[in-house]
Amino acid sequence: MTASPITADTTSTTLDLDAALAAIETTHGSDGLDRARAGVARVAQMWTVDDGDQAAFAEFCSDYFIADEAGLATLVDRLEVALEQVGGHLYEMRRTLRRWSDLRGEPFGKVDDLLATFDPAPDLSDQYWRQKIAFVARLNLDRPDLETMIAEGEGWTSDDWAAVRVSRAFGPRVPAEVSDLVRNLSFKSGKFVSEFHVPVGNLVDATGERWFEADRALIAHWLIREEIRAAYAVDGGVTRQRALMWVMRRHIDGTIPRSIMDRTAEGDWDAQANTIAGEACTDVIGPVRYEHWCDNITAARALDEHHDEHPTAMRRKFDREREIPEEEVVRQLELLLEAPARAGIAQLMRQRLGRDLEPQDIYFDELAEPTDASMLDAAVKERFGDHRGLELALPQVLEQLGWSRGDAEFLGRRVRVEIARGAGHAMRPALPEYGAWLRTNSLDHELGWDGFDTAMHELGHNLEQLCSTHFVPRPALRGVPNTACTEAFAFLYQGLAGTVLQLPEGDEEVAADMACCERLLEAAQIAGPALLEIHVWRWIYDNPDADADAIRDTVLRVADELWTRYYAEHFGPDPYAILGAYQHMVGYPLYLADYALGHIISHQIIQHMVGKDLASETRRICSIGSLTPDAWMRIAVGRGIDAGVLASDAAAAVDRLTRTGMGGA
Repeated sequence: MTASPITADTTSTTLDLDAALAAIETTHGSDGLDRARAGVARVAQMWTVDDGDQAAFAEFCSDYFIADEAGLATLVDRLEVALEQVGGHLYEMRRTLRRWSDLRGEPFGKVDDLLATFDPAPDLSDQYWRQKIAFVARLNLDRPDLETMIAEGEGWTSDDWAAVRVSRAFGPRVPAEVSDLVRNLSFKSGKFVSEFHVPVGNLVDATGERWFEADRALIAHWLIREEIRAAYAVDGGVTRQRALMWVMRRHIDGTIPRSIMDRTAEGDWDAQANTIAGEACTDVIGPVRYEHWCDNITAARALDEHHDEHPTAMRRKFDREREIPEEEVVRQLELLLEAPARAGIAQLMRQRLGRDLEPQDIYFDELAEPTDASMLDAAVKERFGDHRGLELALPQVLEQLGWSRGDAEFLGRRVRVEIARGAGHAMRPALPEYGAWLRTNSLDHELGWDGFDTAMHELGHNLEQLCSTHFVPRPALRGVPNTACTEAFAFLYQGLAGTVLQLPEGDEEVAADMACCERLLEAAQIAGPALLEIHVWRWIYDNPDADADAIRDTVLRVADELWTRYYAEHFGPDPYAILGAYQHMVGYPLYLADYALGHIISHQIIQHMVGKDLASETRRICSIGSLTPDAWMRIAVGRGIDAGVLASDAAAAVDRLTRTGMGGA
């Protein structure tokens, strides 16, 4: 060997890499020595004194280096199965242990919380290194960075991708105490979100009218938003909407009176003036929401020092999890918000509502005349009854949507429908022998339209989850690239709720144009909050000493700046800071962009499916496997993720609707 000496300084020792290379050459010969050199360097980056001295390091490299291609393929096979079994069974344990906290039912105090946060393997990532399995992968398998994966991944085979996924599965060495901290803080934030229901029985609008039963409480922000949407169908509903928007503002800035939250208030609550029985409220809950945001920051910083490749929460979310660079995500969000079609859609909204737009109208997403809510509830009740009836009927629902009887039975019988305490969600099976879980909301004794509409969204997730579990080429490729891709199928199937109930349909072309405009409406509505969250997290890393009050003030400031730039032209000034409302920011940090990306991807998939079979294309696309989103989309629909497709299609749809006079229908 003629290469110059190589050393690697770790946290605990200095290693002679050339000595390890010499040991490999002695054992295996000179073939593959360049690959060995890269592998030895990767091992040295993670090796500590606890892993052994120089002799142990050289011996390990010599013993576990695999020189031939056939052996490398066998290694990927072995590690693929090991990761599947270890990770899969642990995942199933953890999701089962969360059931009592996630689902509506009889709570069992702190025991449920204890079970939900129990982790049978809190130091798993560290144990992969201590017991040398991760080192074997690092020695033999390349770890391409995101830039390489995006540039070259489209041409890789399934076996190539499996090797990449196996190599990247062994991440940093996270100590058990850090895993415990992160898990507990994350659970604490999620629990706060799921239990933060604002009592509105005392709430009055500007006319002094109470709209809700005395014991009614609305989970923030989801059910407050849904009540705002429901008020479009109510005479005089705009005053109700304004009152609810002030509730949202009080939630955002922490000025909800304590007596409202603890239900001791007896007089009327004017949320705009923030008075109870005419008296100003000075005892408010304060920045408790942002204290939980601070918990997320604590968790992120605890992880930062153990993630050399992705040393911030932003890098982990964008490069490691989402596998779309941050600047590209921001570009796509801005494309949505700068779409010229938004002006035309705003005019259609004015025609539809018969008034100038107000800030709450960013939640308006039904350009066509809505169906009566009681009729929708009745249709759901007649078809399914409650959530148990929906679960039993899922094979028939899928067959109705074009799935073959065999696939409909296979997939439909693997979905369990349950009622969640908070918002709806779906949980995938980690192993093929398990089923998917669909969580939705429900009326007291029947599912109701809202519960069914949410269930159809979650069913889209479940179909992706099941197809990408059972039909992908290899276990290492199970799943889709990221949550934005699964959100695309959730939106796609949610849009079919009316079809399942066989609700009356009008002109198909007009309906398609309306749906396209509504898609841009929904995407633009969530793009602003997603941008806000990104800007706030950037600010957090620039201001490491920020406390809960400072974060709240930053959220309010950024909300105002983004509103002025992207929304005020169409919706007027916003006194509510509504872009800061989403509780995902607390319970699921940096998730919101996936919704906007999901709308973009969903539209591209919907346009691709025109004239094609929904079921077979769903199965094909969800069976591609966990590539990068860009490569996945190119295989799925022939081009990468592009908000411009939705923007241009919406512009054409607005033009057709305006020319034909259908915009005000």
